[in-house]
Amino acid sequence: MEISELKQKANELRADVLRMVTKANSGHPGGALGMADLLTVLYWKYLRHDPSCPDWEDRDRFVLSNGHTCPILYSVLAGRGYFPRDELWSFRKLGAMLQGHPSTAWKIPGVEASSGSLGNGLSVALGMAFGAKLASRDARVYCFISDAECQEGQPWEAMTAAAHHKADNLCVLLDWNGCQIDGRTADVTDVRSLAEKIRAFGWNVHEIDGHDYDAIMAAFTSFLASRGSGVPTAIAAHTTLGKGVSFMEDDPKWHHGALSEEQLEQALNELLTQPTPGALF
Repeated sequence: MEISELKQKANELRADVLRMVTKANSGHPGGALGMADLLTVLYWKYLRHDPSCPDWEDRDRFVLSNGHTCPILYSVLAGRGYFPRDELWSFRKLGAMLQGHPSTAWKIPGVEASSGSLGNGLSVALGMAFGAKLASRDARVYCFISDAECQEGQPWEAMTAAAHHKADNLCVLLDWNGCQIDGRTADVTDVRSLAEKIRAFGWNVHEIDGHDYDAIMAAFTSFLASRGSGVPTAIAAHTTLGKGVSFMEDDPKWHHGALSEEQLEQALNELLTQPTPGALF
Protein backbone atom coordinates (compact mmCIF):
# COMPACT_ATOMS: atom_id res chain seq x y z
CA MET A 1 0.00 0.00 0.00
CA GLU A 2 1.17 3.53 -0.78
CA ILE A 3 1.25 6.14 1.98
CA SER A 4 -1.96 7.75 0.75
CA GLU A 5 -3.71 4.37 0.97
CA LEU A 6 -2.30 3.69 4.42
CA LYS A 7 -3.55 7.08 5.66
CA GLN A 8 -7.00 6.38 4.30
CA LYS A 9 -7.01 2.95 5.91
CA ALA A 10 -5.95 4.41 9.27
CA ASN A 11 -8.85 6.87 9.17
CA GLU A 12 -11.28 4.07 8.28
CA LEU A 13 -10.00 2.17 11.34
CA ARG A 14 -10.41 5.30 13.49
CA ALA A 15 -13.98 5.63 12.27
CA ASP A 16 -14.74 2.05 13.29
CA VAL A 17 -13.19 2.67 16.73
CA LEU A 18 -15.60 5.55 17.28
CA ARG A 19 -18.55 3.54 15.99
CA MET A 20 -17.69 0.73 18.43
CA VAL A 21 -17.37 2.99 21.45
CA THR A 22 -20.51 4.96 20.59
CA LYS A 23 -22.59 1.85 20.05
CA ALA A 24 -21.31 0.34 23.33
CA ASN A 25 -21.68 3.70 25.14
CA SER A 26 -18.37 2.84 26.78
CA GLY A 27 -14.68 2.55 25.97
CA HIS A 28 -11.34 4.31 25.56
CA PRO A 29 -11.21 6.04 22.18
CA GLY A 30 -8.52 8.71 22.61
CA GLY A 31 -5.36 6.61 22.74
CA ALA A 32 -6.77 4.23 20.13
CA LEU A 33 -7.07 7.05 17.59
CA GLY A 34 -3.53 8.20 18.31
CA MET A 35 -2.10 4.71 17.75
CA ALA A 36 -3.90 4.07 14.45
CA ASP A 37 -1.13 5.18 12.10
CA LEU A 38 1.55 3.00 13.70
CA LEU A 39 -0.67 -0.06 13.78
CA THR A 40 -1.83 0.43 10.20
CA VAL A 41 1.76 0.52 8.96
CA LEU A 42 2.71 -2.46 11.14
CA TYR A 43 -0.16 -4.74 10.12
CA TRP A 44 -0.31 -3.78 6.43
CA LYS A 45 3.42 -3.57 5.67
CA TYR A 46 5.72 -5.17 8.26
CA LEU A 47 4.11 -7.78 10.51
CA ARG A 48 4.60 -11.34 9.24
CA HIS A 49 1.25 -13.01 9.92
CA ASP A 50 -1.48 -15.05 8.30
CA PRO A 51 -5.11 -14.23 9.22
CA SER A 52 -6.21 -17.55 7.72
CA CYS A 53 -3.88 -19.37 10.13
CA PRO A 54 -3.63 -17.28 13.35
CA ASP A 55 -1.63 -19.99 15.13
CA TRP A 56 1.08 -20.25 12.47
CA GLU A 57 4.17 -21.05 14.55
CA ASP A 58 6.59 -18.81 12.63
CA ARG A 59 4.39 -15.71 12.78
CA ASP A 60 5.47 -12.44 14.32
CA ARG A 61 3.66 -11.59 17.56
CA PHE A 62 1.98 -8.38 18.67
CA VAL A 63 1.17 -7.62 22.32
CA LEU A 64 -1.04 -4.68 23.29
CA SER A 65 0.17 -3.88 26.79
CA ASN A 66 -2.05 -0.78 27.12
CA GLY A 67 -5.06 -3.03 26.67
CA HIS A 68 -7.73 -0.38 27.22
CA THR A 69 -6.93 0.90 23.69
CA CYS A 70 -8.14 -2.42 22.25
CA PRO A 71 -10.79 -0.90 19.94
CA ILE A 72 -8.02 -0.03 17.48
CA LEU A 73 -6.56 -3.55 17.70
CA TYR A 74 -9.99 -5.10 17.13
CA SER A 75 -10.58 -2.78 14.18
CA VAL A 76 -7.19 -3.73 12.71
CA LEU A 77 -7.81 -7.46 13.16
CA ALA A 78 -11.22 -7.21 11.50
CA GLY A 79 -9.68 -5.16 8.70
CA ARG A 80 -7.05 -7.85 8.10
CA GLY A 81 -9.69 -10.60 8.05
CA TYR A 82 -9.18 -12.33 11.39
CA PHE A 83 -12.93 -12.15 12.05
CA PRO A 84 -15.98 -10.51 10.40
CA ARG A 85 -16.23 -6.73 10.76
CA ASP A 86 -19.80 -7.07 12.07
CA GLU A 87 -18.28 -8.55 15.24
CA LEU A 88 -17.08 -5.03 16.11
CA TRP A 89 -20.62 -3.85 16.83
CA SER A 90 -20.94 -6.28 19.77
CA PHE A 91 -17.99 -4.61 21.51
CA ARG A 92 -18.37 -4.75 25.32
CA LYS A 93 -21.68 -6.59 25.10
CA LEU A 94 -22.27 -9.31 27.69
CA GLY A 95 -21.01 -12.63 26.32
CA ALA A 96 -19.47 -11.08 23.19
CA MET A 97 -16.01 -12.02 21.96
CA LEU A 98 -14.66 -8.45 21.98
CA GLN A 99 -14.54 -7.08 25.49
CA GLY A 100 -13.11 -3.87 26.94
CA HIS A 101 -9.66 -5.42 27.33
CA PRO A 102 -8.14 -8.16 25.15
CA SER A 103 -8.41 -11.64 26.61
CA THR A 104 -7.17 -14.97 25.35
CA ALA A 105 -9.98 -16.58 27.36
CA TRP A 106 -12.36 -15.44 24.61
CA LYS A 107 -10.12 -17.00 21.94
CA ILE A 108 -10.04 -13.89 19.77
CA PRO A 109 -8.18 -14.71 16.54
CA GLY A 110 -5.04 -12.59 16.38
CA VAL A 111 -4.92 -11.68 20.08
CA GLU A 112 -1.71 -13.10 21.54
CA ALA A 113 -2.07 -12.13 25.21
CA SER A 114 -4.55 -10.89 27.79
CA SER A 115 -3.77 -7.34 28.81
CA GLY A 116 -5.07 -4.24 30.48
CA SER A 117 -3.36 -4.52 33.84
CA LEU A 118 -0.81 -1.86 32.95
CA GLY A 119 2.87 -2.62 33.21
CA ASN A 120 2.69 -6.33 32.42
CA GLY A 121 2.62 -6.51 28.63
CA LEU A 122 6.27 -5.86 27.93
CA SER A 123 7.31 -8.71 30.22
CA VAL A 124 4.93 -11.02 28.32
CA ALA A 125 6.32 -9.85 24.98
CA LEU A 126 9.88 -10.36 26.20
CA GLY A 127 9.00 -13.94 27.12
CA MET A 128 7.70 -14.47 23.59
CA ALA A 129 10.90 -13.00 22.16
CA PHE A 130 13.02 -15.33 24.32
CA GLY A 131 10.86 -18.26 23.24
CA ALA A 132 11.38 -17.48 19.57
CA LYS A 133 15.14 -17.29 20.06
CA LEU A 134 15.27 -20.56 22.01
CA ALA A 135 13.30 -22.27 19.23
CA SER A 136 15.57 -20.69 16.58
CA ARG A 137 12.56 -19.10 14.91
CA ASP A 138 12.98 -16.01 12.76
CA ALA A 139 10.00 -14.36 14.43
CA ARG A 140 9.81 -10.87 15.84
CA VAL A 141 7.71 -9.55 18.70
CA TYR A 142 6.15 -6.09 18.78
CA CYS A 143 4.70 -4.58 21.94
CA PHE A 144 2.73 -1.36 22.33
CA ILE A 145 3.15 0.39 25.68
CA SER A 146 2.02 3.83 26.86
CA ASP A 147 3.91 6.73 28.39
CA ALA A 148 1.72 6.68 31.51
CA GLU A 149 2.41 2.96 31.83
CA CYS A 150 6.08 3.89 32.21
CA GLN A 151 5.19 5.50 35.56
CA GLU A 152 5.25 1.91 36.82
CA GLY A 153 8.34 -0.14 37.54
CA GLN A 154 7.84 -3.42 35.71
CA PRO A 155 8.38 -2.09 32.16
CA TRP A 156 11.85 -0.93 33.22
CA GLU A 157 12.69 -4.33 34.67
CA ALA A 158 11.68 -5.88 31.35
CA MET A 159 13.80 -3.36 29.45
CA THR A 160 16.79 -4.19 31.62
CA ALA A 161 16.33 -7.92 31.00
CA ALA A 162 15.78 -7.44 27.26
CA ALA A 163 19.03 -5.52 26.82
CA HIS A 164 20.99 -7.88 29.06
CA HIS A 165 19.79 -10.96 27.18
CA LYS A 166 20.23 -9.34 23.75
CA ALA A 167 16.58 -9.59 22.65
CA ASP A 168 17.15 -8.01 19.25
CA ASN A 169 13.92 -9.57 17.97
CA LEU A 170 11.85 -7.33 20.29
CA CYS A 171 10.42 -3.96 19.23
CA VAL A 172 8.59 -1.67 21.66
CA LEU A 173 6.14 0.89 20.27
CA LEU A 174 5.74 3.71 22.79
CA ASP A 175 2.51 5.71 22.61
CA TRP A 176 3.88 9.02 23.90
CA ASN A 177 0.85 11.34 23.97
CA GLY A 178 1.31 13.03 27.34
CA CYS A 179 -2.22 12.17 28.51
CA GLN A 180 -3.73 9.70 30.94
CA ILE A 181 -7.04 9.16 32.69
CA ASP A 182 -6.28 11.72 35.43
CA GLY A 183 -4.95 14.44 33.12
CA ARG A 184 -1.46 15.24 31.80
CA THR A 185 1.29 12.74 32.56
CA ALA A 186 3.56 15.66 33.46
CA ASP A 187 1.12 16.64 36.21
CA VAL A 188 0.36 13.14 37.51
CA THR A 189 3.88 11.67 37.55
CA ASP A 190 6.30 13.29 35.13
CA VAL A 191 8.10 10.61 33.10
CA ARG A 192 10.31 13.24 31.43
CA SER A 193 12.36 12.14 28.41
CA LEU A 194 11.40 8.53 27.85
CA ALA A 195 13.57 8.24 24.73
CA GLU A 196 16.69 9.15 26.70
CA LYS A 197 15.75 6.80 29.52
CA ILE A 198 15.16 3.82 27.24
CA ARG A 199 18.39 4.54 25.38
CA ALA A 200 20.22 4.56 28.72
CA PHE A 201 18.87 1.05 29.34
CA GLY A 202 20.81 -0.18 26.31
CA TRP A 203 18.19 -0.04 23.56
CA ASN A 204 18.19 1.34 20.03
CA VAL A 205 15.67 4.19 20.16
CA HIS A 206 13.96 5.93 17.25
CA GLU A 207 12.19 9.06 18.50
CA ILE A 208 9.64 9.99 15.84
CA ASP A 209 6.39 11.76 15.05
CA GLY A 210 3.91 8.90 15.36
CA HIS A 211 1.82 10.30 12.51
CA ASP A 212 4.69 10.76 10.01
CA TYR A 213 4.49 7.73 7.73
CA ASP A 214 7.98 8.11 6.31
CA ALA A 215 9.42 8.20 9.85
CA ILE A 216 7.30 5.24 10.95
CA MET A 217 8.42 3.10 8.03
CA ALA A 218 12.05 4.11 8.46
CA ALA A 219 11.91 3.05 12.12
CA PHE A 220 10.36 -0.34 11.32
CA THR A 221 12.84 -0.92 8.51
CA SER A 222 15.73 -0.14 10.87
CA PHE A 223 14.37 -2.62 13.40
CA LEU A 224 14.17 -5.37 10.79
CA ALA A 225 17.75 -4.63 9.76
CA SER A 226 18.98 -4.86 13.36
CA ARG A 227 18.66 -8.64 13.64
CA GLY A 228 21.95 -10.00 14.91
CA SER A 229 22.91 -6.77 16.65
CA GLY A 230 21.99 -8.09 20.10
CA VAL A 231 20.15 -4.84 20.84
CA PRO A 232 16.35 -4.46 21.26
CA THR A 233 14.56 -1.58 19.54
CA ALA A 234 12.10 1.03 20.78
CA ILE A 235 10.08 3.36 18.58
CA ALA A 236 9.28 6.33 20.84
CA ALA A 237 6.37 7.83 18.94
CA HIS A 238 5.01 11.26 19.81
CA THR A 239 1.30 10.87 19.13
CA THR A 240 -1.82 12.99 19.56
CA LEU A 241 -4.60 11.57 21.68
CA GLY A 242 -7.82 11.66 19.64
CA LYS A 243 -5.90 12.15 16.39
CA GLY A 244 -8.08 13.12 13.42
CA VAL A 245 -11.08 14.46 15.33
CA SER A 246 -10.95 18.17 16.09
CA PHE A 247 -12.88 18.16 19.36
CA MET A 248 -10.97 15.17 20.75
CA GLU A 249 -7.36 15.97 19.90
CA ASP A 250 -4.98 16.35 22.85
CA ASP A 251 -7.84 16.49 25.37
CA PRO A 252 -7.27 14.05 28.28
CA LYS A 253 -11.00 13.79 28.93
CA TRP A 254 -11.19 11.61 25.79
CA HIS A 255 -8.89 9.03 27.33
CA HIS A 256 -12.22 7.32 27.96
CA GLY A 257 -15.85 8.08 27.29
CA ALA A 258 -18.44 7.58 24.57
CA LEU A 259 -19.48 10.00 21.85
CA SER A 260 -23.04 11.12 21.29
CA GLU A 261 -24.48 10.27 17.89
CA GLU A 262 -24.15 13.94 16.92
CA GLN A 263 -20.46 13.90 17.87
CA LEU A 264 -19.97 10.63 16.00
CA GLU A 265 -21.49 12.09 12.86
CA GLN A 266 -19.14 15.08 13.06
CA ALA A 267 -16.14 12.81 13.66
CA LEU A 268 -16.99 10.59 10.68
CA ASN A 269 -17.29 13.67 8.47
CA GLU A 270 -13.80 14.75 9.58
CA LEU A 271 -12.20 11.32 9.17
CA LEU A 272 -13.78 9.97 6.00
CA THR A 273 -13.63 11.47 2.54
CA GLN A 274 -16.99 9.98 1.63
CA PRO A 275 -19.04 9.31 4.78
CA THR A 276 -22.43 7.71 4.18
CA PRO A 277 -25.12 10.27 5.15
CA GLY A 278 -27.26 9.06 8.04
CA ALA A 279 -25.39 5.75 8.31
CA LEU A 280 -23.45 5.88 11.53
CA PHE A 281 -23.00 2.12 11.98
